Amino acid sequence: MFEYQPHLSGELLTMRPVTAADYSALFAVASDRLVWELHPNSDRYQEPVFRAYFAEGLASGGALVAVCRETGAIAGWSRYSFDNVEPGEVEIGWTFLGRAYWGGVHNQDMKRMMLTHAFRFVDRVIFRVGAANWRSRRAFEKLGAVLDRTEPPADQTTQPTKVIYAITSTAAREHGFLG
Repeated sequence: MFEYQPHLSGELLTMRPVTAADYSALFAVASDRLVWELHPNSDRYQEPVFRAYFAEGLASGGALVAVCRETGAIAGWSRYSFDNVEPGEVEIGWTFLGRAYWGGVHNQDMKRMMLTHAFRFVDRVIFRVGAANWRSRRAFEKLGAVLDRTEPPADQTTQPTKVIYAITSTAAREHGFLG
């Protein structure tokens, strides 16, 4: 049985289940407009929009808070989901990190922990992202994920095209993300 909210420990970050008490610290990170500039929902820096996003993540039962090991500060979050995946897959997504944690190493540490955990239960992990979000797309490719497919928008007038990246445990090992 997949454990949606494990406690994970990496070199730079730890991850734990999100709680309602994490709202203020997470919003402090998410209120930076630049965190969302490439995201299809680029208005998540606004409190009412973030509040709905946070509530959805909390209700999902799969959201994890990323905490900086050095300072104890909340760095961001990510989550697991089995919605809209094929058998033997899990999705990792909804990830954001504060700008102090940009540059790749914190995101890689986060994904290494999450991938290691996920591959105890599934064969493939997918990442769904807006096609124009090149920052996230490059990050997935650095992990060893490959472009798997394009997902056309459900609503042609408001939703951007999404792309789905996939990674197997073999590819993750080849890229040094699993032991």
